[in-house]
Amino acid sequence: MENIDTVKVWGEVLNSIKVSVSPAIFSTWFTETYIADLKQNDDRVSIEIGCKSNFAKNTIETRYFGLVQDTLIKSLNSKCDLIFSVKQLPSSVPQSNNLPPLFQTISSVSENTKNSLIRSGIRPSFSFDNYAVSSSNQMAWAAAEAVSKNPGSAYNPLFIWGGVGVGKTHLMNAVGLYLLNIDPSVQILACTGEQFTNDIVEGIRNKSTQLFRNKYRKLNVLFLDDVQFIAGKDAVQEEFFHTFNALVGNGAQIILTSDRPPSEISKLEERLRNRFEAGLIVDIAPPDFELRCAIVQIKSKEKGLELPMDFVQLIAGNIDSPRKIEGFLVRLFSEVRLKNSEIDTRLIESLLEKGGENSVASSSKKSPDEIIDIVCKYFSLSKKTITGQVRSRNIVRPRQILMYLLRTQFQLPLEEVGRLIGNRDHTTVMHAVEKITQLASTDVNTREYISGIKNKL
Repeated sequence: MENIDTVKVWGEVLNSIKVSVSPAIFSTWFTETYIADLKQNDDRVSIEIGCKSNFAKNTIETRYFGLVQDTLIKSLNSKCDLIFSVKQLPSSVPQSNNLPPLFQTISSVSENTKNSLIRSGIRPSFSFDNYAVSSSNQMAWAAAEAVSKNPGSAYNPLFIWGGVGVGKTHLMNAVGLYLLNIDPSVQILACTGEQFTNDIVEGIRNKSTQLFRNKYRKLNVLFLDDVQFIAGKDAVQEEFFHTFNALVGNGAQIILTSDRPPSEISKLEERLRNRFEAGLIVDIAPPDFELRCAIVQIKSKEKGLELPMDFVQLIAGNIDSPRKIEGFLVRLFSEVRLKNSEIDTRLIESLLEKGGENSVASSSKKSPDEIIDIVCKYFSLSKKTITGQVRSRNIVRPRQILMYLLRTQFQLPLEEVGRLIGNRDHTTVMHAVEKITQLASTDVNTREYISGIKNKL
């Protein structure tokens, strides 16, 4: 094993890894990695993998160590010991020039496909290529991709459920976009439960139910978003039952999304529930920190700007859903354009502190005193202790988290937060908010604390 071409070996490894992970994950973590050093020791090979940042290093080492090691062992036909380090990609080492496209826009498709997208209600910006995948949504992504390759028989119906803004509609649209790119003539319709309801009500009112049936029952693919909306509406459920049977009988593919599984949709007819459960039911969990980082990068690139990794971490550590991330980036880039300023840590922290995206104040009926009680119970501390003067670490950190939540969730003035937490100075509160904002992007325990407390809200 002398004179090993490390560039060639790593290229083979990347090509293999590319098949095992999603395009977004590959682009986020692996495109700027390389073999920094390789040493042969008897029957083993010691390899140092250079990563572009400490966060990329930690992510690959924690989540993909086994994948990288196994791939290298197969490539070198030798046992391998890996070391990961933070090193920038040397100019002499070429980046992978065979990367999958991250983004697909309507301008990149044919005229026929454009017309089909408009007719079908498919959004061209929601593709498989810009859908970030991690453990929280990998099953749903794999199922949707399987359906796109074999519609009508892979999983029919495919039922995707999860909370608001986790990517259900994106996945469903990605299937439609894939199918229309292959064959623009395929009859696809994407609609919501509300639109389906309105169509059937309109058909009954105008005595034009046959037009409604012609619209829905001759499709090759039907996507119904928020199917829980039809529950409890007898006439709508009756019509959907027959539409469902007609489509499946004709070999058409059906994909449904909901905020809960079929078994938990109240007032859903049993015959519909049984049909939904006859297919594949997959859930999408809220995105983890790694996935949120990938989403921040994807969304910022779509807006024509690449953020440094420390900014990406700061945003992902403080905002908990893809939809809120996108809204925050819109505000961030608008602020930059309007004020002709540069993006820096201070600007990001300022916008985060205003609580626009991760605030629950508008929807939560909790008072500041109730938040204090929840935090005290979460950390098993008394109110007297957390608002007192004790400065041991096991009390200071919960106290800072409490200040952070009061500030970001309620937009309380610094002075008011200080008054609630033992009449502390506003500079103490400011320091606590800045400290927790930074820790939320780097420390997994802090993120878990904040997430756990928010769940209790």
